[in-house]
Amino acid sequence: MAGDFGCYNLADLRERARRRLPHGIWEYLERGVEDERGMAANRAAFDHIRFRPRVLRGVQSIDPGTSLFGRQTPLPLAIAPTGAAGLLWYQGDLALARAAAKADVPFTISSASTMDLEEIATSGARLWFQLYFWENRALSMTVVERAWQLGCEALLVTLDLPVPPNREYIQRNGFGTPFKLNRRNTAAVLRRPRWLAGVMGRYALTGGIPSQANLPRHLRTKVTKGAPPGALFKQDDLDWDGVAQLRDSWPGMLVLKGILRADDAERALALGIDGVVVSNHGGRALDGSIASIEALPAISSAVGDRMTVLLDSGIRRGSDIIKAVALGADAVLVGRAPLYGLAGGGEAGVSRAIDILRTETVRTMAMLGARNIGEVSPEILG
Repeated sequence: MAGDFGCYNLADLRERARRRLPHGIWEYLERGVEDERGMAANRAAFDHIRFRPRVLRGVQSIDPGTSLFGRQTPLPLAIAPTGAAGLLWYQGDLALARAAAKADVPFTISSASTMDLEEIATSGARLWFQLYFWENRALSMTVVERAWQLGCEALLVTLDLPVPPNREYIQRNGFGTPFKLNRRNTAAVLRRPRWLAGVMGRYALTGGIPSQANLPRHLRTKVTKGAPPGALFKQDDLDWDGVAQLRDSWPGMLVLKGILRADDAERALALGIDGVVVSNHGGRALDGSIASIEALPAISSAVGDRMTVLLDSGIRRGSDIIKAVALGADAVLVGRAPLYGLAGGGEAGVSRAIDILRTETVRTMAMLGARNIGEVSPEILG
C-alpha cells in the first residue's frame, strides 16, 4: 500500500477512518457534546483568522523547529493524550508513540490508556503523561511516580472535565462504557469486519479484551466491564490546593490543560506551574465554551513570556498551527488528527498525518515570508 494511502490532507484521513470504524466508535472519536457548538466554534474561529503575507523574503530554506521545555523539536507540535486509541487500532497507543518517535515530536500518554506505561516507553518517544485523578488519589500518585521513573518529562493535568460530559450520542448508539454487544450496536460492529478482526480479533488472540492499563492489576477490568470502587475517574473535588500539592511532589515540568482564562493562567504561574494548554477539550467538555484560539491571545499576553503556552482543539491544517503560533502559542497539541491516521492505517497512518501537517506548516511559512518560527508573529495576520 502506498505510503500516502491516497490521502493528501487530514480530511482524506478522516474519511478513511470513518469508513473503517464501527459507527459508535467513530462517533466517540469525531463528535463533541450536546449541540456541538463548541466544536463548531473552534473551526469557525480558525477560519475567521486571515493572513497578511510578506513577499521577497528569500524563503528557499524554512525551519519550523522550536524549543519546548528546553529541548529542540523539529515542529511546534506534540501528540495530545487520547484514551480511546486502543479501540481504534490494535495497540494503538504504541503505534501513536512510535510514529511520534520517528517524527521526533512529544507524545502524551493518557491516564486512560489500554497499554502499560512500560510498554509505551519502548517506543523511544519523547514522553509526556496526562493525568486524570481516580477516586483513590493514592493510585493516581503511584502512576505519576511510574511516569517519572520511565522518563516522562512533563505531567499534563486535565482540568476541564470536573464532572462527566454530556455525550448523548453514546447512549443512542449503544457504545457506552462498559462496552457490550447489544441490539443497538451489534449490526454496526458486524458491518466493519476489518475492524472486528484486526482490532478485537487480535486482542482476543493475544490476551483478551483491553483494560485500563495504568491501574494496579487487581483493579483492572476489561472495557466490557464496569470499573470497580476506587478506579473511576473523579475530579470534582480538585482545587488549587490540590494542584499546589502536585507541584510540590512532581519533579518535572507541570502543565495545566484546559485553561481558557488569563486569570487562571496567572494563578497557575504564581504556583510555579511550567505551562498551560489553552483548550476547550476539542469541544468535548462544556458545549458553548469559547474557542481555544479565541482565548489564546489574552492568555499569551498575560503569561506567555514566563511560561510555556500550548494550544489545543481544532487543528486541521498546518496553517492552523501557524495561526496559533502567531497568536502566542509555543506549540500545539493535536488529538483527532493523528487518530484519523491511526484508525485508517495504524502507525503508518499516524506518520502520514504528521507529515501532512509538517508539509502544510512549511508551505504556509514560505507563503508568509516566515523563514523560521521566530518570524511567525502577529504581524503576519490580517
